[in-house]
Amino acid sequence: MLLVLSEDHKEHLAFLPKVDAAVVGEFGRIALEFLRRGTSPKIYEGAARKLCVPVEMVQHGVEGLMFLMTESSKHMISEVDFLDSVMVLGFVEELNQILLQLYLQHHNQIRNVLSLLPSNLPAYHNVEWRLDVQLASRSVRQQAIPMLTLRLLLMRGCGSCTDHNSRVLQTDPSTLLHLIATLEAALTAMKTSHTRRILRNIK
Repeated sequence: MLLVLSEDHKEHLAFLPKVDAAVVGEFGRIALEFLRRGTSPKIYEGAARKLCVPVEMVQHGVEGLMFLMTESSKHMISEVDFLDSVMVLGFVEELNQILLQLYLQHHNQIRNVLSLLPSNLPAYHNVEWRLDVQLASRSVRQQAIPMLTLRLLLMRGCGSCTDHNSRVLQTDPSTLLHLIATLEAALTAMKTSHTRRILRNIK
């Protein structure tokens, strides 16, 4: 899976090539700290004074880096997909590798932080299923009609504010197999070089 970066995010990240590797690493640390505790204008101001650049430039650089790391961690993208995603930024290979190392070092920690943040979207918790087979009816004495019933258990929020609910779905095995095959084909198509070229050029 490749990340699709908006023009705003590309513009924010364009600040990174103007600083050295140590500063990029520091921006990564700041971004992770902000993800845990929220932003701090004083840190932006201090970094801006050291780099002799506007505060807004530092803020956009950190926020752009934060978005890149959180979205990559959220989708657990591979090393190859990460490098392909940042290729559209036009950075030199050294900077791409620095960003990759930041992602590899912190993606598990970022996922842990994200899991603690409240969310309005329901998340998968568990699934229960049952297979029923109708063997006869009033009109047909001998038949076999299988039907699969799924109960998706979902959760929203975290901690004491967690809300649980469920959704019941019903389908026949052939439709379920067709759905699985279609989704697997879509995932396979996402890994082809042709799809990667298209996604890299999406604005």
